[in-house]
Amino acid sequence: MRKNIVALSALCLAGCPKDKPPPPEPKPPIVTSALSDGASEASSAKGPAVPKDANVILVSIDCLRADMPWVGYPRDIAPNLTKLAERAVVYTRAYSVSSYTSMSLGGFLGGKLPSEMKRDGYFFSAYAQDNLMFPEVLQSAGIHTVAGHAHGYFKDAGFSQGFESYEVVPNLKWNQFTDENVTSPELEQIAEKLLAPEGGGRFFAWFHFLDPHDMYIAHEGIDWGKTARDLYDGEITFTDRYVGKLLDFIAAKPWASRTVIVVTADHGEAFGEHGQTRHGFEVWEPLVRVPLFFVVPGVKAHKVEVARSALDMAPTFLDLFSLEADPAFSGKSLVPEILGAAPEERDVVVDLPKTSDNDRRRALIHGQTKIISFGAQEYMQVFDLATDPDEKQPIMKGDVYNDMTTRLKTFSHTLKEIPATSCKEGCLWGTHRDDAGALVP
Repeated sequence: MRKNIVALSALCLAGCPKDKPPPPEPKPPIVTSALSDGASEASSAKGPAVPKDANVILVSIDCLRADMPWVGYPRDIAPNLTKLAERAVVYTRAYSVSSYTSMSLGGFLGGKLPSEMKRDGYFFSAYAQDNLMFPEVLQSAGIHTVAGHAHGYFKDAGFSQGFESYEVVPNLKWNQFTDENVTSPELEQIAEKLLAPEGGGRFFAWFHFLDPHDMYIAHEGIDWGKTARDLYDGEITFTDRYVGKLLDFIAAKPWASRTVIVVTADHGEAFGEHGQTRHGFEVWEPLVRVPLFFVVPGVKAHKVEVARSALDMAPTFLDLFSLEADPAFSGKSLVPEILGAAPEERDVVVDLPKTSDNDRRRALIHGQTKIISFGAQEYMQVFDLATDPDEKQPIMKGDVYNDMTTRLKTFSHTLKEIPATSCKEGCLWGTHRDDAGALVP
């Protein structure tokens, strides 16, 4: 079925590489009132504070489900990440921006829903250069920015904006239906190289590990069983080995004591829930719930159990560097609650625009209640996640249904949606073909 096509497995028709403009001249950082020097000194006397000279390293892992060992999964499939999470601020209800990589990471970098961003509309969407990506704000403030990736799509997606150094694992084999590459060892080496910049200075680094992505490859010395979930768990264990190696490298550096480490995923993965496998094209919980935790020097481990969105990452990263978030970014900084402030309840939206290979989906989470709209928002289902976490018993009438449909429609009316620039209605379902040239259903 179309909805079971893997998000990073098909041929990218998102367009040709674009000439990149020269990096902007560094600008003096804009200091926020929350993390100004005076505020930092005061907060250090009253409680924890982000180091004034903090660096940030983001480790994201493709297809990483929310049910990991640090929140109760019974298998010890990720000992290094679990040990790291023991000293972290762990978000137990984190949501990705969307349900597959192109849409999710575009929104993550742009700090807004993908429907609000300039993109070409293909399955592997390329994002226009005039979208503001949060690394551009960091770079303009003089922060050294580096990134390493492990899939060919990342070369020309528009994700490199704002990165001074941006590398993709070389010599990757392309398969339009799945990902056959094993990349964690090489990506870890790229990360070590990029984390040794000349001249010092504060930095933001992002490394996106891909090995848990289908196909699930068995690795020597790792055997959780033979089912798809078993093999996936083995991929998590394999990736964890190299994340652990990277963490050891970081720990040995003189800047480690002032470096924030963040772990998350671009989306989840399905193993039969709602008849789905892998990911993409729906917004059920297994596909859009993701891990998220922050290790901040001097901040005690605790959990935040309200719903939060990856849209909050852009303003959070800027706040960690004492920079103002651009008004274009729609999320809110998580820094206050990371430092111990009481978290407020607020709605989370998951957005999957119509692309060449899927119809539109949108979800809104309000407390423990979730609404999903299908297609042009004419058909909706509401779920009580507290009593129905598997989303099997839709609420289709009554006060809760009416409240949630009104809430979603009101939110959607505030969006400044941008139509796709290239792949529009006429190319729907038109990009995936087999070797004989026939459309793949």
